[in-house]
Amino acid sequence: METYEICKDLAIIIVFAKVFGLIARKLKAPQVVGEIVAGLILGPCVLGWIEATPFIQQMAEIGVILLMFCAGLETNLKDLIKTGPKALAIACSGVFVPLAGGTLLYMAFYGFAKVGSPDFFKALFMGTIMTATSVSITVEALREMGHLKGEIGTTILNAAIIDDILGMIVLTVVIGFNDPTARPLIVLRNTGIFFALAIIVGYCAYKVFKKIDQRYPHTRRITIAGLALCLALAFIAEHYFGIADITGAYVAGLILCNIHDSNYIARRIDINSYIMFGPIFFASIGLKTDIKDMNWSILWFSLAFVAVALLTKIIGCSLMALLLRYPPKHAIKIGVGMMTRGEVALIVSQKGLAVGLLSPVYFTSVILLIIFSSILTPIALKALYAFSPDESIKAAEEEASNEAAEAKEETPVAEETPVIEETPQEQ
Repeated sequence: METYEICKDLAIIIVFAKVFGLIARKLKAPQVVGEIVAGLILGPCVLGWIEATPFIQQMAEIGVILLMFCAGLETNLKDLIKTGPKALAIACSGVFVPLAGGTLLYMAFYGFAKVGSPDFFKALFMGTIMTATSVSITVEALREMGHLKGEIGTTILNAAIIDDILGMIVLTVVIGFNDPTARPLIVLRNTGIFFALAIIVGYCAYKVFKKIDQRYPHTRRITIAGLALCLALAFIAEHYFGIADITGAYVAGLILCNIHDSNYIARRIDINSYIMFGPIFFASIGLKTDIKDMNWSILWFSLAFVAVALLTKIIGCSLMALLLRYPPKHAIKIGVGMMTRGEVALIVSQKGLAVGLLSPVYFTSVILLIIFSSILTPIALKALYAFSPDESIKAAEEEASNEAAEAKEETPVAEETPVIEETPQEQ
C-alpha cells in the first residue's frame, strides 16, 4: 500500500470515529460506542471502504498501550493495594466460570466428547476464549464517566489485568496437550520473574523520575521519558516473558502514578490517544468484523456463544464480589465491567487457529462477542452508575470540599494584592 493510501484511510477513520462518537454522546451513550460503530460501517460489514491492514492493526495496538499507560498513571496506588487480594479472587472466579460455560456450550451443540479426546480439547479451547477480559473499553468508559479512580473502578481494572494473565496461563496449559514443546510451568515462572523485576526496576525508575520531576517540573522531557518507559516495558513483557504488552504498559503507569507530575504526563499522553490512536483502536474492532460467510448454524452458535460468554463473566465475577461483601449494586457493576472482550480474545483465537484447536468458521463468533460486549458494556455501566453512583468517589469529593471550606475559614483575610501567576517554561 502506498503512503498516500494510508493517509486517506487514517483521515476517514478519524473523521468517522469522531462524528459517530459525538452522535453517541448526544444519545447519552459513551463515545467509544460510536467509534466502534464507525468501524463497523467503514469495514466489510457495510461500506467496505477501509481494510484492517497490518499498519492499522499496529496503530491500534499503540492506541491500547497508551490507553493502559494512562490508566496506570491515574490509578490510586493505595486503592490498588487495598483491592489487590479481592481483585485476584474476582479474577479467578471470572476465569473458571466462563471456562466451564464455554466448554459445556460447545459440547451441547456438537456432542459431549470423552475427556482427553481432540474434540474435548476443542471444547475446552472455546471456553478458554471466554476467559479473556478486555479492560481497555471498560477503562475508557469509566474514565469518561469519572469513575475510574473509585474503589469499584480500581477493582475492575486490577481484576481484568490479573484475568488476562490467568487467561494466558490457561491458554498455555490447553495448548500444552497438543504441543509437547509448550511448558505451563515456564509460563508461571516467567510471569513471576516479570512481576518481581517490575517491582525492583519500578522502584529504581520511580526514584529517578521523582528526581527529574523535582528538578524539571511540568516539562516535555518528563512526558517523553515516561512514554519511553511505557513502550520499553510493553516490549519487555511481551518479548521476553510472553505477557501481554498492555500489562507492561499498565505497570509503567503504576510506577509513575505517585510522582507529582503523573496527571501532567497523563494529560499529555491522552492528547495523542484522543486525537489519533484511541479512535483507530476502537474503530479497528469494527473493521475486523466480516459476516459474509455466516450461515444459520454458525449464527445460532455465535449468538449462544455471545450470551454464555457475557453471562458467565457477570455471574462469576458478581458472585465472588458478593462473597467478598461488596453491596449487590456494586457487585453487578464489577461483573458488567469485566464482561468486555477485545484484543486478548483475538490473540487467543488466532493462537487456536494456528495450532488447530479452533476452526476458521468460528472466528466470526469471537468477533461478534467482541462487538456485542464492547458496545453493551459502556452502556450498561453508564446505566448502573446513574442508578447507584460510586459512594467512595462521592465521599472523597465531600471530604475534599469540607477540607477546602475549613482551609478557607482558617485563612486570615489579607489586603488584596495583585498576583502574578508563574508557569514553569516547558523544555
